[in-house]
Amino acid sequence: MREPESSPEPLPDRRAAGERLAIRLLEYRDQEPVVLALPRGGVPVGYEIARRLGAPLDVLIVRKVGAPSNPEYGLGAVVEGGTRYLDEPRVRAAGLTMRDLQPTIARELAEVARRAREFRGDRKPVEVQGRSVILVDDGVATGGTVLAVLRALRSRQPRRIVLALGVAPEDTVVRLRKEVDDLVALLVPRVFFAVGEWYHRFSQVSDAEVRTLLERAWATSVASSP
Repeated sequence: MREPESSPEPLPDRRAAGERLAIRLLEYRDQEPVVLALPRGGVPVGYEIARRLGAPLDVLIVRKVGAPSNPEYGLGAVVEGGTRYLDEPRVRAAGLTMRDLQPTIARELAEVARRAREFRGDRKPVEVQGRSVILVDDGVATGGTVLAVLRALRSRQPRRIVLALGVAPEDTVVRLRKEVDDLVALLVPRVFFAVGEWYHRFSQVSDAEVRTLLERAWATSVASSP
């Protein structure tokens, strides 16, 4: 893991986070990396990284699996491609069984498929096998959904997985860096309540903005290809 900024001040916005992360990821530019952004907030960050590294940009869709009676109580996640990660001790502590969660899982998998069509259209997901993958998000709190994504990514046999984050609390960073080959986080505050408190501007990213940035990245990639 790279050292975060020593005296963390909130980041200006997601674009600035991407610019700063790109500088710290320059060593990967010659490895022909793939940048995968977690929508929605990770896409503006990933766009700047991909642009500066000359890398293709794609999204990887993930949805939290919440308790049926309390959707905000996360029990795991599902990832594009069908991978599921459930925190079994947490499921048991909630008094639930895997069977209880099947309707929720099915609903979230359907939403993953819908969002993939919404963002990518007819395009196929970028190939990651044998390549260095930079997974990007604007920030994480507990890291449960990112953990699911990392395990799904590992099954696709990339050569290397690099996790690039705008901000994450210390305990989450410790947990996630065991799952990756490299982790770059700009801010790792000791006192953490929410990702948004570490950005001066943290407005919601719309589906339209995600599509616009992806289409712009894809057009640039096509124009620069031989």
